Amino acid sequence: MTVHFIGAGPGAADLLTLRGRNLIRRSPVCLYAGSLVPREILAYAPPGARIRDTAEMNLEEIIAEIADAHEKGLDVARIHSGDLSIWSTMAEQIRRLERLGIPYDVTPGVPAFAAASAALHQELTLPNVAQTVILTRTSTRSTPMPAGEELAALGRSGATLAIHLSILNLEQVTSQLLPLYGADCPAIVAFRVSWPDERILRGTLATIQGMAKASGVDRNALILVGRHLGPSPFGESYLYSAARDRTEDSGS
Repeated sequence: MTVHFIGAGPGAADLLTLRGRNLIRRSPVCLYAGSLVPREILAYAPPGARIRDTAEMNLEEIIAEIADAHEKGLDVARIHSGDLSIWSTMAEQIRRLERLGIPYDVTPGVPAFAAASAALHQELTLPNVAQTVILTRTSTRSTPMPAGEELAALGRSGATLAIHLSILNLEQVTSQLLPLYGADCPAIVAFRVSWPDERILRGTLATIQGMAKASGVDRNALILVGRHLGPSPFGESYLYSAARDRTEDSGS
């Protein structure tokens, strides 16, 4: 018996990895993250599988479900949205599984910021312009941010910011970043990327809050802020430069 932590991706069922799909197909128990995981992904579960939405369950109830499956020798597909490396609550579940001696493995998924980049048809990094992306969030009803990781502190770097779980704090986001990036700095709200109702709002730090309010976007959205997200001149990477000596790469 194994608990398979699976990143389901940003929404579209065909962005689930092949490994994730195959693990779900052979797991008689599926625990999934509420409305963030589409029904099409749950359809991969085997006939008669026990399928539980964990949105209204606390951590102890989730672990109890897993422990029950362990006693019965049944594999568990623990399906989270996006990728498990950020804000997935996987770590606290694993800590308990290790205490109980329950085996597990981890399968990554397509993260929201990567899906947003694809929807925008642009890189989040550009040669000589932007080479750093900071993945962060703000505090709403969730766990407080650690000291030193406040948005204003991170914004002093001038890096591209991918701000998760913060659409309800959009006023706070813009007010803290305006003095650092400028009112005309491009800002984007990517709502439910890869879902049928996907929307992309392109504005600036001065306008994006009004755009989001007018559109009614108040959940499941990623905020991107960075100078190069608008029209920006940039150089070309050395990777494919004609001046690069490729004999070094071939080992000759």
